[in-house]
Amino acid sequence: MASEILNNVLIAKNLSIGYPSKKGDTIIAEGLHFELKKGELIGLVGSNGIGKSTLLRTLSATQLPLNGSIILNGSDISENTSLQRATQLSLVLTEAPASKNLTVLELISLGRQPHTSWMGTLTPLDLTKIEEAIEATDLVELQNKNCYELSDGQLQRVYIARALAQDTPIIILDEPTTHLDLYHRAYILKLLKKLAVEKQKTILFSTHEIDIAIQLADTMMVMTVNNLAIGSPCKLIEKGKFDALFPPETIHFDKTTGRFSVKD
Repeated sequence: MASEILNNVLIAKNLSIGYPSKKGDTIIAEGLHFELKKGELIGLVGSNGIGKSTLLRTLSATQLPLNGSIILNGSDISENTSLQRATQLSLVLTEAPASKNLTVLELISLGRQPHTSWMGTLTPLDLTKIEEAIEATDLVELQNKNCYELSDGQLQRVYIARALAQDTPIIILDEPTTHLDLYHRAYILKLLKKLAVEKQKTILFSTHEIDIAIQLADTMMVMTVNNLAIGSPCKLIEKGKFDALFPPETIHFDKTTGRFSVKD
């Protein structure tokens, strides 16, 4: 039991997400209970506008929950300072570089900010973490290039490398394969799987690449209206959870192949 508790990097208890307002809360989902374990790759899927980004923002404490609690490595995330959270959790969004003139090395080095002194001086340990992140994401030959010179796929690897350099137990990514072609979508998701296994990171990502996520993820979170189903891809397929993602008259999910197809 103790080892299982230690293996749970993030725990959500009776979590409700959405947006507060003077006229009343807009609830996206409520009563959520789940645990994210060390070394797992977790794929979050659902239709557009269902609330995937809202859930990720809430889990990363960039947005407050309407109710419930989030336990990050044994402590309530709301009780941690932003600096404390930054040493436990890193967030990768689809964004433009802080400066187009930053080099790949400079952008990745920003991941060490939570660990440096107020002067931002990099220690030998910081430099080691940066080097390891660059090697793990196959960016050695690109590290001296400016970010504006990179393709979307290369830039996405840089953001992942920055999160690795931050050296947090959990990494959350919001649609890391947006705007990428099929090869680079598969490449990025295979890279995340490799990092979860080899670096023992807990990696949670939202994606529309459901077919690929089913093949690679250890755990899937299937988000529908007022429901969040969680489990291994095989278990969720058996329970018919993927069938509910899209209108059945338009999209068919084949339980045998784990793939979606357009109905005639």
